[in-house]
Amino acid sequence: MALFKNVDFSSLFTEDFLLTLFRAALYLVIGFLMLRVVIFLVRRLIRRRVTEQAKMLTTKVINYTGIVIIVVIVLLEFGVNLTPILGAAGILGLAIGIASQASLSNVISGLFLVSEKPFAAGDVITVGDKTGVVMSIDLLSVKIRTFDNLYIRVPNEKIVSGEVTNITRYPIRRMDFNLSVAYKENLQHVKDVLVDIAYRNPKVLDEPAPIIMFRDFADSGITLLFGVWFQKTDYMNVKNSVTLEIKNRFDEEGIEIPFPHLSIYAGSTTAPFPVAAVKEEEVESQE
Repeated sequence: MALFKNVDFSSLFTEDFLLTLFRAALYLVIGFLMLRVVIFLVRRLIRRRVTEQAKMLTTKVINYTGIVIIVVIVLLEFGVNLTPILGAAGILGLAIGIASQASLSNVISGLFLVSEKPFAAGDVITVGDKTGVVMSIDLLSVKIRTFDNLYIRVPNEKIVSGEVTNITRYPIRRMDFNLSVAYKENLQHVKDVLVDIAYRNPKVLDEPAPIIMFRDFADSGITLLFGVWFQKTDYMNVKNSVTLEIKNRFDEEGIEIPFPHLSIYAGSTTAPFPVAAVKEEEVESQE
């Protein structure tokens, strides 16, 4: 207290100073109230015209700009000369800009993402080898939650310059099953069974119709593509149910799903070499 015993505080809090302090406080209160009103009106105005990401970025820009304007008005009210501050801020901004080129690149990439709209919050996307649900699109990065509940932050620049797959962009999708049947099977019968599987499954759409395409004569059998269409929200149900139905119906109809096997021949006119499994005890007794 000894430091302040000779200080005349009455000289500091003059009538002009108190009036200036009151006006500055009034500017702060009115400024922040007006800022909140402007943000509310802007969000109401654009809520049906732009995405949530665009609304978020617009709100942040208005908020930061409004705060800067309020602070400048308060400083001017106190008679602060802003010229040196603005000069220092310019130099500081230049230094920060040079030191944070990556961040600036991410900000610009974020604006491209908002304008191009390749995906939105709630979409399921694949970036590189990572797949998950988009939580948010911010100025610097995109936040993703994977299906095993991991949090991934992907810089905007990486997304703009790389390949991104939006799995849930459209309301319906096609799920492909790569199958193989033995050469002995009747292909028309196989096709009829697969069509019946598709039309009996309540989660599979009748339109577009399922796709069945015989692809190739492989080493162990004939390969084919079986594709069914479904609502994007039914992915797990369709994957599990159709897989089970294919296995069960093929077993019921006696349709063989072949596995790789190898036959050894000594020549074109000889029979295959017989191969038999012998227990170890029998081998020892023969010796």
